[in-house]
Amino acid sequence: MADYTIIADVSSYIISVLRKRMCPEPIPSPNNIEVSSPASQDVDYILGVYLYDIKEENDVARPGMVRKGRVQLQQPPKPYSLYYMVFINGSGQAGLKDGDLQKIFGRVAQIVNDHNSVLPNELQNWLETREPPIVLSQAVISLEEKVRVWSAINKPYQISLFYKAAPVFLSSETIVTPPRVVDAEFGLHIAR
Repeated sequence: MADYTIIADVSSYIISVLRKRMCPEPIPSPNNIEVSSPASQDVDYILGVYLYDIKEENDVARPGMVRKGRVQLQQPPKPYSLYYMVFINGSGQAGLKDGDLQKIFGRVAQIVNDHNSVLPNELQNWLETREPPIVLSQAVISLEEKVRVWSAINKPYQISLFYKAAPVFLSSETIVTPPRVVDAEFGLHIAR
């Protein structure tokens, strides 16, 4: 089961894929793509990836207790959805024209479509269990919801892309030792 760093690992995966596929065209350097908030001031990058929400997913089937050793059980992991906004940094877009911005967003959408899933084992290679892939898909949210995300960070709305990464299973550290069987009763019934 994935450790608590899985959330940061998903963000790092997104950045890594974008840096490999977007440079040197349409973005000149991998350093121009960062995990950041649009609220950050005086930062020097062009494309930002902002994790703006994390929700527990109650609709996703959860695995049962996980066996740890011979007699211990671990609480099952909980599934989460991570919500990302991909945006152009306002202070880093000097010299970019509207057409350039549209090319950048088009390329991001193309890359995400082509690289839309990752196995947790690829992000955390020590995982012993095979978990379902984490799928990156377009977040289904309205323009009003997008404006609210921008308003929450006190910035005016800008064109941006919104994605959902799910399911992200987060392990539990709770270990349960079930009671030992101390008494057993057996019966025999003959059916006619």
